[in-house]
Amino acid sequence: MPERDIRSKQYAPDLTAAPRRPASAEVEAVRDLVVEDVETGFCGAVVRVEKTPGGPTVTLEDRLGKHRVFPLGPGFWIDGRPVSLVMPKASQGAATPQRTASGSIAVPKARARVARAGRIYVEGRHDAELVEKVWGDDLRIEGVVVEYLEGVDDLAAIVDGFRPGPDARLGVLVDHLVPGTKEARIVEQARRSAFADYLLVVGHPYVDVWQAVKPSALGVESWPSVPRGRPWKEGVCEAFGWPVDPPAAWKRILRSVRDYRDLEPELLGRVEELIDFVTG
Repeated sequence: MPERDIRSKQYAPDLTAAPRRPASAEVEAVRDLVVEDVETGFCGAVVRVEKTPGGPTVTLEDRLGKHRVFPLGPGFWIDGRPVSLVMPKASQGAATPQRTASGSIAVPKARARVARAGRIYVEGRHDAELVEKVWGDDLRIEGVVVEYLEGVDDLAAIVDGFRPGPDARLGVLVDHLVPGTKEARIVEQARRSAFADYLLVVGHPYVDVWQAVKPSALGVESWPSVPRGRPWKEGVCEAFGWPVDPPAAWKRILRSVRDYRDLEPELLGRVEELIDFVTG
């Protein structure tokens, strides 16, 4: 009788043998690519890749906005497959749309539109600079001008002086707009204007627009609690160990903002709402 090979039919594989680890495929660490770090289990989207003295790094952002920095290279998973992240190429090709700092699809070589009669007013210079940094490209394409008021105490008179209408809508962004505050009373009065149909006043809950920048963008856990009676910006400088120089501190904060991901949703939503209203 001929000898039969029955090993594959009657015996299971040797379960004590070390499993063969699949080779890691090289994947470019392009923005928004979602990966998981094998060692820590941290899962997030790529937000930046940087060259550092210790070697290139990749920064991931999870769904809660938390950032973690990892060495670029092996040690990641994508859909259960091991990958080695590599530096992205200088150009991703025409198939990859470029985006503005606000997350909108960029329009190459777009010309700024002639300014609309409508306007967006914000409280102060810092508000205006932050809006310009993140939404500047979008605002120029839409022809929307942002101006700052140096306070909203006279908001009702400002609205009546502007006289918003169908072709000149007015949007206003107010700091610290929460029930029971002075700001809430000022806004209610402005909303009773005869021009209310063409006026939109919205606000964020933060004491100052500084707080609308995510702490993670600054590399801190949270914004400090400043005691009552202490000027808030000076208190922030002291708590962070910075020189008590609010203008210099603001420049530092603004530099930390790369795009919309570094801002809190409470500000993002309100600015987008104002742009839609003024261009509507």
